[in-house]
Amino acid sequence: MAEQKKRIAVNAFDMTCVGHQSFDLWRHPRSRATEYNTIKYWTDLAQILEKGFFDGVFLADVVGIYDIYKNSAAPAIEGGAQVPVNDPFMQISAMAAVTEHLGFGVTSAVTYEQPYTLARKYASLDHLTNGRVGFNVVTSYLPSAAECQGLETQIEHDTRYELAEEFLDVCYKLWEGSWEDGAVVKDREKGIYADPAKVHPIQHKGKYFSVPGAGLTEPSPQRTPVIFQAGASSRGQKFSGKHAEVVFIGALRPDLTRIITDRIRDRAEENGRGRDEIKVFAMLSIIVDETEEKAKAKYEEYRKYVNLESSQAIIGGWSGVDLSQFDEDEVLNYVKTESIQSFLTPFTLQAKDKQWTRKDIAEHCTIGGMGEVIVGDPQQVADELERWIDEGGLDGINLAYHVSPGSFEDFIEFVVPELQKRGRYRTSYEGETLRESLFGKGQTKVADSHPAAKYRGAYVGKPSTADTPARAIAN
Repeated sequence: MAEQKKRIAVNAFDMTCVGHQSFDLWRHPRSRATEYNTIKYWTDLAQILEKGFFDGVFLADVVGIYDIYKNSAAPAIEGGAQVPVNDPFMQISAMAAVTEHLGFGVTSAVTYEQPYTLARKYASLDHLTNGRVGFNVVTSYLPSAAECQGLETQIEHDTRYELAEEFLDVCYKLWEGSWEDGAVVKDREKGIYADPAKVHPIQHKGKYFSVPGAGLTEPSPQRTPVIFQAGASSRGQKFSGKHAEVVFIGALRPDLTRIITDRIRDRAEENGRGRDEIKVFAMLSIIVDETEEKAKAKYEEYRKYVNLESSQAIIGGWSGVDLSQFDEDEVLNYVKTESIQSFLTPFTLQAKDKQWTRKDIAEHCTIGGMGEVIVGDPQQVADELERWIDEGGLDGINLAYHVSPGSFEDFIEFVVPELQKRGRYRTSYEGETLRESLFGKGQTKVADSHPAAKYRGAYVGKPSTADTPARAIAN
């Protein structure tokens, strides 16, 4: 019996800005990215993606401006490189209202949030989308974000993950344990909406957070949203092995990608989880047309719009390194910073077959950001995607756009039918929630081995809101 081929999962990779990964292509006449601050742009996109059976839309976010390059924010602002940028939570309800299955991975930097209120935001969206929300946990890497949040300097890289560990622990207590199953009774005759004896203060007091009270929201369809995590550093892999259900990584080649995916799954096993309990996605971008010649012509056309200044502005924020200090043809070596520590790794420590110069890296990131760009006809693109998935140990891709929504429409028109023919792409949605879409029908809640699961029923028999105010219990 032939081995069943792994389905290729696909998220649209976007951001609430005009220039996300292919910088300056917002100027292209086919791009609608300048409409990013309108509801219609997002509802149109959601409907396009659902017709193409995408797993979801993954919304990146930053809470600072890229100002490392040339010690100035001007290059990023002039090129519209991830600035201006709006709050990614705001469009979700509208997108959910015009779709039934599309999932929504929403990024939030826990370094600058409070778990009590952020847990409410995600639970609210999980209710309003009927369980189609994921929480992309990031720790923020921009020094400008730290400064604008009132800190003198960026919090040390590994310390940010330590804070994130406790942050999620608080959220898990609120989502999974604070409200028991059956707490909401909706008894119209007795006038009881919820039973206070089944609602519990979590009484959390830790190093970074003190949260004595009960959760503000009743249990949502998934309770805990799907946990996404984007971080491939050693500390990031340790964090994802414990918490993440979906991990997003950057990659240059499938063989190098396999090293990272294997390590992430190793970390999962070390935490008592199964290797298949984590879905790993890499960012790729695709330029496709009915023939290879047309696809290559499209690629060359896109290249006319790029600007190396915008690319280097973004690279400065990602890497923490100001590329303007190097000559164009100077080979770059690995530099450890407090930013995305894994960003330079593929270009330095892992790049055995090529020496990457400042100009090389800048040009590589102009179209498709730090991800690989696949150019070709439908068969060629499908071949490459299968190679990335199978050799790289991946489960899916975060598909970055060059022009939006055009890049997604091209993928749906040309690549989806080819992948479906090969049995590598869904022809219908499974289940209702985002977790079901990713892991299979019936899997709406976190797996029993996930750290959130230990709080299921954890407060049954303990002090409740029927007993005394939470602040009195805590004291």
